[in-house]
Amino acid sequence: MQQISPTEQALLAPIDAAAMLAQVKQWCAINTGTGNLPGLAQQWDLLAQAFAVLPGNIRKVDPAPVSAIAADGSERETANGAHLVLSVRPQAPRRYLLTGHMDTVFAPTHPFQTLRWLDGETLNGPGVADMKGGIAVMLAALQAFEASPVAASVGYDVLINADEETGSLSSAPLIAELAAGKAAALTYEPSALPDGTLAGERPGSGNYSAVIKGRSAHAGRNPQDGRNAILAAADLALRLKALEEPGLSVNPARIDGGSANNVVPDHAVLRFNVRPRMAEQAGKFEAALREAVRVIEKLHDVAIHLHGGVSRPPKPLTPEATALFGLVRECGEALGQPIRWQASGGVCDGNNIAACGVPVVDTMGVRGGAIHSDKEFLIVPSLAERAALSALVLHRLSGGN
Repeated sequence: MQQISPTEQALLAPIDAAAMLAQVKQWCAINTGTGNLPGLAQQWDLLAQAFAVLPGNIRKVDPAPVSAIAADGSERETANGAHLVLSVRPQAPRRYLLTGHMDTVFAPTHPFQTLRWLDGETLNGPGVADMKGGIAVMLAALQAFEASPVAASVGYDVLINADEETGSLSSAPLIAELAAGKAAALTYEPSALPDGTLAGERPGSGNYSAVIKGRSAHAGRNPQDGRNAILAAADLALRLKALEEPGLSVNPARIDGGSANNVVPDHAVLRFNVRPRMAEQAGKFEAALREAVRVIEKLHDVAIHLHGGVSRPPKPLTPEATALFGLVRECGEALGQPIRWQASGGVCDGNNIAACGVPVVDTMGVRGGAIHSDKEFLIVPSLAERAALSALVLHRLSGGN
């Protein structure tokens, strides 16, 4: 097992666990539910101040336009916050990408808004693990890495987006732009398990809305003249669910539409999610979806408009990614942090980065769990642990010893 060298010990010594915890507390006191523009703007300012300790240029990037389907079937633009990008040594021949997100799943109206200690080392609160704790880890790791004798020979971009929890639709072009040409990437989602296990391969994910237009009629006098959009939506949902196979899941999640009980409903919106493990399955599902729509339109005499698609491509564990995982494990062993990885059913910005051909480890954030719930927790000692891990990975990835 490779040990920590004196140079590396000096590199990691200044990591300040107390300062990291203070950052997490400050950041988590701000509601940054996706779409809460005032909260996201406040968070952006605080992050810009925090990351200003690093060399390079910080810029605010406006979100790309994104639309969604409302309950009445109309297409409307969604509100997203600005993204933060820090570019350090952009002319360096070898560069990395580090990503995180400032948004959470908790809207301003959600009752889960405050922090509380569960025990002496476990903090409960919105975003403590997913992923304001991860952003603190990233920043501390980069501060430590900047003291490395090899840091001056490499560069990196940091992206902290404002819409990861809703699929990164307004930041996807920016992710692709920043990923281009990078040697490797690290993303600061929390560990897959509280023991620090990393997420390896991931499925892809796609969200769809099928807008169905039928014809209204009186449910008692002339129902035969109506074309029931709710019935067509239900039929489509069942047919899509039947497309499931090993490695492909389909989740019909919601049907909006209808009106009074005595009216044949003339509109409905079916929302569903699909998760393919392999790129071929994504293509196969898309073809089967189009055929199912054609059949439903003919059978029920309705019109169907599809919105959405697979926005997170599947993320296989490539040889290059496996090598990067191996380096993380080697660094973990040197630090006394056993590292393993496993397949995950979730998706994140690591999917988008991997689709650009860049090896990525996307669970470099804190140890914690119960994310997306009011039980979300951060194991506080992992702040300094994981910052040391990332700093050492960056140092050795850049040729340091």
